[in-house]
Amino acid sequence: MTHLTLQAVTKRFNTAYAVDHVDLSVPDGKLVCFLGPSGCGKTTLLRMIAGLETPSSGSINFAGRDITHLPANQRDFGMVFQSLALFPHMTVAQNVAYPLRLRKTDKAAQGRRVTELLELIQLPHMANRQVTQLSGGQRQRVAIARAIASSPKLLLLDEPLSALDAKLREAMQVEIRLLQQRLGITTIMVTHDQREAMTMADEIVVMEKGRIAQVGKPLDIYRDPVSEFVADFIGLGNILPVTHDGRGGVSLPGGQQIVVTQSERKADATSDVRLLIRPEDVCVKTAFAEAGPNRLSGTVTFIRDVGASLEATIDCSGFSLTVATTSRETPGLALGMPVLAELPAHACKLVAARQIH
Repeated sequence: MTHLTLQAVTKRFNTAYAVDHVDLSVPDGKLVCFLGPSGCGKTTLLRMIAGLETPSSGSINFAGRDITHLPANQRDFGMVFQSLALFPHMTVAQNVAYPLRLRKTDKAAQGRRVTELLELIQLPHMANRQVTQLSGGQRQRVAIARAIASSPKLLLLDEPLSALDAKLREAMQVEIRLLQQRLGITTIMVTHDQREAMTMADEIVVMEKGRIAQVGKPLDIYRDPVSEFVADFIGLGNILPVTHDGRGGVSLPGGQQIVVTQSERKADATSDVRLLIRPEDVCVKTAFAEAGPNRLSGTVTFIRDVGASLEATIDCSGFSLTVATTSRETPGLALGMPVLAELPAHACKLVAARQIH
């Protein structure tokens, strides 16, 4: 059953479209990430779902009911803001209990629910602590506990991890994901961090200029993006200008022909296309290896070795390739070394070129 459905949802501010005719179905019990650059409309879309903004046109349906104009306090949704918005004058327990107090839940039931939630977020010993005395990660968990205290049918998260340092942020991504799976609560999260979306989401909604560019499972979008914009936004990628060679392949600006597996060629032969290959799919060979199809000669101009992985840049006369490998796979790689970069045909994707407006 689809819990939340958006039909042609549009939000205009004067003549500018923040969200432009969005159609979307959010599956029940899943975590969906709205992903995109600043200004793409993802937070505005979340706020319309929450009831904090009213659509200029279109409809929002939840569990078979039209909620487009229903006030936010009647939607029974939980929300965690970027600022967390915890009450500094209250203890942890009082913050978590606040939504229950608003609903006039009796005190005994409030106490039981707060105890249950503090156990769930692993902070039972912090019940009487002021929120100002908590670390960033602890505050984050309290904000989530407060958002789910009244057992909402939908949880909305607006860039809740953006204020945390990198290591804590990654730990909280896992914690929130495990908590969401344990509770089975339908969750929508806004982020501009593609790694965060890839880590947490069952489904990613990539947004561009107020519209949905692509919807799909994280790996599907990473491996099979529909456009240059999506390919560039999701993960690292080598995106090269190419032209169709008329023989089922493409040619790079220097004339080098690249064979693309037939089943992977989705772009129209007359369309403006780009060649995408992910850094981990590029195979680096010494320059003494045999030349062959899809092999480009180049020189190593940059190496970043972080122990578990190695990233290199290869100058191929006119363009550069980023390569992700390991010291074990490519022993002896050094700056200035001549190499051959092999682009396996099955890993080469043709995507629609970004439209310049």
